[in-house]
Amino acid sequence: MSAPLDALRRRYQGHTPGLMGARREYAVLFPLVQRPDGLHLLLEVRAAALPQGGEVCLPGGRMEPDETPTQCALRETEEELSIPRGEIEILGASDFICNQRGFLLRPILGAVSPAGMAALRPSPAEVAEAFTVPLAFFRQTPPQVYSYDLLPRPPKDFPFEAVGIRPDYPWASGRVELPVWHWQGHAIWGMTARIIRDILSE
Repeated sequence: MSAPLDALRRRYQGHTPGLMGARREYAVLFPLVQRPDGLHLLLEVRAAALPQGGEVCLPGGRMEPDETPTQCALRETEEELSIPRGEIEILGASDFICNQRGFLLRPILGAVSPAGMAALRPSPAEVAEAFTVPLAFFRQTPPQVYSYDLLPRPPKDFPFEAVGIRPDYPWASGRVELPVWHWQGHAIWGMTARIIRDILSE
């Protein structure tokens, strides 16, 4: 067998397909908490010193090498909120988001035990505040939905003639929706709101 074929065989045997060109992968926990009035979602506000400081988000972060999405979500939740990973029952994984900047965001659903909530201590370096929102609120309150266009801009020196297309070639464009909920002074929007809307859709 030829050396090039052997090299391809070694590369792809046992390979788990991912998103072509993805440079980074992140995972977040979708932490559910049982309250007297039903299930709540546990959310964070990013510390002011962080990128996107002050925004509402789910606990999570960048996946480390050889780390699964579940391992990442549990690790980040423990680092950010001090909730022991053993106090979170993993329910499964929802559909992931492919961001136009070249990364994947993988949500993991988990149920936080009463002991886990009792241990909750937000890390001041990462989290300004933690709060819960009843799932019934999201189900009963339609979000405000905004959107923006993703418009292609081919470079001026693109070799149209060499590749056999005209300068007015119909490049594919896209659109991103931004749902927004308002809850007790917090704006819940962006990818966090997209995950909530997707998971709670029926």
